[in-house]
Amino acid sequence: MSIPEAARGEDRFAPDAARQQRLVFIRGLEMQARLGVHAHEKRAPQRIVVSVELAVEDPWAPGGVGPDDLERVVDYEHLVHLARAEVAAGHALLVETLAERMATAALSDPRVRRVRVTIEKPEAFEDVAAVGVVVERTRP
Repeated sequence: MSIPEAARGEDRFAPDAARQQRLVFIRGLEMQARLGVHAHEKRAPQRIVVSVELAVEDPWAPGGVGPDDLERVVDYEHLVHLARAEVAAGHALLVETLAERMATAALSDPRVRRVRVTIEKPEAFEDVAAVGVVVERTRP
């Protein structure tokens, strides 16, 4: 029986020259989202905090930096726009649904091997720093 990667201490999102992989991320993107099942959540948007991590193919590792060309990289500005577009698409009952939509959008780039989306609702409970979900998806 094999030991899962997480149990072996491997981070599938770590930059790794041997696997020709880099990490692209956005952290702490704050937005107002229409999200939730309760009546007060349906009446008005609420603040969410989104982080996205992408394990991306890096064909220039470990040999060098490659050409200084935007066409060869996954643009984190585009990643921010994708996240904003999914929030703007309309009300989602579940945080999981919004996270899945963001993950699917990120995986539309064929260079993305894996995606991890974290969505936090920092104001859901007065005495809790944040609640939320982490979704991780891998290219089939």
